[in-house]
Amino acid sequence: MGTDTVSITEWARSHVPGFTETVDMSKIPGGQSNPTYRLETRNGLYVLRSKPPGALLKSAHAVDREFRVQKALANTDVPVAGVHGLCEDATVFGTDFYIMDHVDGRIFDRPSLPELAVSERAAFIDEMNRVLAKIHKVDIESAGLGNFGPPGHYCKRQTDRWTKQYRASQTDELPDMDELISWLDSNMPADDGLRGLVHGDYRMDNLIFASDRPEIIAVLDWELSTTGHPFADLASVIMQWSMPATSDGRGLAGVNRAKTGLWSDQRFIDTYCMRMDLPGIGNFNFYLAFCFFRMAAILQGVKKRALDGNASDPKRALQLGAHVPDFARAGLEAAGG
Repeated sequence: MGTDTVSITEWARSHVPGFTETVDMSKIPGGQSNPTYRLETRNGLYVLRSKPPGALLKSAHAVDREFRVQKALANTDVPVAGVHGLCEDATVFGTDFYIMDHVDGRIFDRPSLPELAVSERAAFIDEMNRVLAKIHKVDIESAGLGNFGPPGHYCKRQTDRWTKQYRASQTDELPDMDELISWLDSNMPADDGLRGLVHGDYRMDNLIFASDRPEIIAVLDWELSTTGHPFADLASVIMQWSMPATSDGRGLAGVNRAKTGLWSDQRFIDTYCMRMDLPGIGNFNFYLAFCFFRMAAILQGVKKRALDGNASDPKRALQLGAHVPDFARAGLEAAGG
């Protein structure tokens, strides 16, 4: 075992019930935010999620928030991996981390679901829709998440936050991004009082399905979770689907959805509204533009970490960072309706 593995094992034995000697620790590929590792022990598998090394933007890579929200959701209708221990002592692994259960199931990298028969796909999208509504129906006070995010206007708060994050990691002049930020500020809707748990990055490849049925058994990657406006999560799904249907884009642009058994944007929105007892959603273009803006800001941070030498996967990070102008431009298109 390496030095890191020894120190992690020593820490985990005191903080994770039943944890025994680590036999193997390997990095799980993919993901550009919080490095993730597979821990094999004498009595089972675990997953370790950590902050990346190096200087980080303020409030970014909040593994403590990931740990807290998954622990809070353990007794709700939202499926999450069980969490066992949060370490905020940097001497153990060089950065904060937490340990959770390894959940065995299927993860689909693309929303086109090429691994499934055409006749099977609608059931998996319906399950994705059902669980999104379950997240938004969580009683945040009963779950102990009433103070998980600041009160007040979520979209305004998030726009201000991600504008600061973007400016702090900006490497190039990008007029489209400047225009999009200005549009969001000028077209900010009034606070309608809707407030609940928001995942922040809800998409198909952050979901683990059971190996033999269309049932989500764990929602992953809660780094951006907070309390806020649920329409941002819904718009995030639609945003992802508007991307190119490639390994990089992981969207549905150009796909004949009716022929391939996939839902239209409107069907997903209407089904969600039915589950949430909503008559519909006005001003949806604002939420969609906001999601494009936030993703552009996130990818700018990924690019900056790659240039600074502390990205989880530098080559992949630079590839993703190259799409910042695309998201800014798409945000402006969404803003135009």
